[in-house]
Amino acid sequence: MGEWDMRLRTKALLGISTATFALISTTGHAQEAQSTTATAEVQSADTSGSTGQSALGGEIIVTAQRRSENIQNVGIAISAYSGDQLRALNVVDSRDIAALTPGVHLGGAIAGQNSQYTIRGVTQNDFNDVVEAPNAVYLDDGYIAIGQGQTFALFDIDRVEVLKGPQGTLFGRNATGGLVHYITVKPELGKTSGFVDLNYGIYDSPANPGTFRGEAALNLPMGEKVATRVAVLWNKSGALLRNLYPLGAVGGSPGAGAGANMGDDDTLAGRLTTLFKPSDSASITLSINAGRSRLATAAYQQKPTIAQFDAAGELINVINAAPNETRASIGANGQDAGSDLNNDGVFGDSFGRPVAGGDYFGYIDPDGADFRTSSDFAFSGLNKSHTYGVNLNGEFELGNDITLTSVTDYKKFYKLLFLDVDAGPGNQTGNYQGVDAWTLSQEFRLSGKTDMFDWTTGFYYLHIDTHSINGLKFPVGSVVPGAPFDLGTDAHLITNSYSVFGQIDWHLTDRLKLTTGGRFIRELKDYNFLQGIWGTTDSRQAQVGTPFVIGPVFGANGPAPFVDKKGSSLWAGKVQLDFQVTPDLLVYAGINRGVKAGSYNAQIPGGLGVPASAIPYRPEVLLSYEGGFKYTTPDRKTRFNASAFYYDYSDYQAFLFSGVSGVVVNADARNYGAEASLFTAPADGLDLGVSVSYFDAKVKDVPLRVGGPITRDVKPVYAPAFQASAIARYEWDAFGGKLSIGADAQYSSSFYYNLRNFDADKFGRYVMVNAGLGWTNDVWTLNLRVRNLTDVRAGVQGFDLASLCGCNEVSYKPPRLFQLGARYNF
Repeated sequence: MGEWDMRLRTKALLGISTATFALISTTGHAQEAQSTTATAEVQSADTSGSTGQSALGGEIIVTAQRRSENIQNVGIAISAYSGDQLRALNVVDSRDIAALTPGVHLGGAIAGQNSQYTIRGVTQNDFNDVVEAPNAVYLDDGYIAIGQGQTFALFDIDRVEVLKGPQGTLFGRNATGGLVHYITVKPELGKTSGFVDLNYGIYDSPANPGTFRGEAALNLPMGEKVATRVAVLWNKSGALLRNLYPLGAVGGSPGAGAGANMGDDDTLAGRLTTLFKPSDSASITLSINAGRSRLATAAYQQKPTIAQFDAAGELINVINAAPNETRASIGANGQDAGSDLNNDGVFGDSFGRPVAGGDYFGYIDPDGADFRTSSDFAFSGLNKSHTYGVNLNGEFELGNDITLTSVTDYKKFYKLLFLDVDAGPGNQTGNYQGVDAWTLSQEFRLSGKTDMFDWTTGFYYLHIDTHSINGLKFPVGSVVPGAPFDLGTDAHLITNSYSVFGQIDWHLTDRLKLTTGGRFIRELKDYNFLQGIWGTTDSRQAQVGTPFVIGPVFGANGPAPFVDKKGSSLWAGKVQLDFQVTPDLLVYAGINRGVKAGSYNAQIPGGLGVPASAIPYRPEVLLSYEGGFKYTTPDRKTRFNASAFYYDYSDYQAFLFSGVSGVVVNADARNYGAEASLFTAPADGLDLGVSVSYFDAKVKDVPLRVGGPITRDVKPVYAPAFQASAIARYEWDAFGGKLSIGADAQYSSSFYYNLRNFDADKFGRYVMVNAGLGWTNDVWTLNLRVRNLTDVRAGVQGFDLASLCGCNEVSYKPPRLFQLGARYNF
């Protein structure tokens, strides 16, 4: 990043921030007598339970429609969790939200170090950061555009809202399938308070690593109108995956320190938030946050797989290799069809399986999924990510029930992550992924109400500047001829997006409401993408120096980069009817149109060629038809909500991974399903809940390779068709406080991790159980917890590399964890 770029973005951020401060401050003093803001309403909402005894139930206030409302009065399928609930359920990571929420799962790449949400089968698992997800993630109204930023530790969180279905009318970016919104705890005027929360645990894995998590926050009043809150987090975990390298080593060592244990974590994060209330009608919140993580190479293991070809030489399936298998691949007549060890897209290399049932290098994982492996390209502390952010939020009352909200958000991302492609001791190749990106957004939002209308309108601007590198590292000692070198991509995408939006809730009668809304978007993209070869001698670096350009465009003057600019206009819309049958029963039905802009691929070179014409891909459009109800019993102790939906997808942006790389392709799709949740507190201190979701999704006419002759209808990836969760918790008076015992369980059916839906590219169903015992009073909270009580091996992410190494690489959720915790409030 040059000095000029830094000056430019700094000036832009300061300019918008200064204008916002001036506008809010001026208007705020003029409206001294108005009511408190929506943010204050949310902070003061009672989330402790309507009976005063429930830790998991009670009234939850959400801002799904950009105003504070009881979740039971909002005609949207929402799962919401207060900060108290997250602590009771031991939710400490953004990935835990998916486990709790049926219909929501995780996809992405890098063994959980870079994950993205899947909502009702809507997903995008391309691992290049020039691609945005179709499910938006927000932190305090600030959009997180980069995949790296969607996985983070949760600390000092007020609540989390998961909205299912298109949300593009009121939320400004790529909420085709839904969104996840994290809202942090805001400073409180006139009160000094805080907490210290410490947890220590031991994982039940071969290395028995320990894990420590420390979280603290301090709220400081700074006069009558200003308060500051400081929150910090440190997470330190030992390596889960014991590395037995050089067991089975083939080729030389990739460098000093190779063969390190993997699956560790060292994360440090902090947030400084200042609240300024110049009057009762104005509120300005400035938040500055930063975080960094250092980890070993991503923790993958492998399983042996074998590719199957038809008579025309087309790959038609990948299956798990049998224990007596010695062929590299299977031809149409059962013959050995060879391998593609040098990644040139041509099969027939004679390099096969020197050990029956092993990979191309004779390696057999020592105990499957039991957290032991032998991996050569594994280095301690190699993977690094850094995130910085500034968020300025202003709310003020203009009078006559009209509120102006301004949200200015800046984020900076840097990462460089590595993994061992064959996840074994054969020194063949590694994969690296790096990004240097920044985003700046500005939203102005006006909202108001009359006797007949609730309305919101506004303007949204987003700038994304993403520089991404991605490729294969053939390190020192590699068995690939010509090593060491990096074979990779360099992609630079600049996006400018402008939109205007509005939504009106028309109260036709006291019980019937018509909602209409829309958003018009103008999107401009500027793209520069090259494929190249870089000389290298250091396994800990990537793409150093000047590349030898090899594509992706081939013309009379030889290989050249792909350069393009384009603009597009898009629109999202919503029409819905809500009928309040009784004060306790809401019924709703509506149609939503969600959109996600087209963009560009940045495929790794090698393997089966991808033409330059496949680099751009079209926008996707989702028409959602959904209806449901929300019912609360008159005693307010039980809630029963359900919804059903049908999705009609045009040009669904699906990630097709083949060989060692992939591209996004457009394909039509459809999906229908239903969800239901029941929560009840039948007695003081007793909470019971169950949620289920089911859908049947189909992506139509997907090619098995770009330009190939075979197409199939397939299931979307990282999208289990059936999910369920259950929660039980009981709390009673004891020892001057309250004792509690509880458990929760999540079920997931099987799901594919490759869009081609080959037999071997699938994780099986599982049940994950957590349990805990706790004691709390007004000051202290003590707990004993066990996560993954039955120690199941639940698949997280995988890659099909049967043609490259005769194996798939896979990762799993952590094993059983025993954990002790103490929290002190003051």
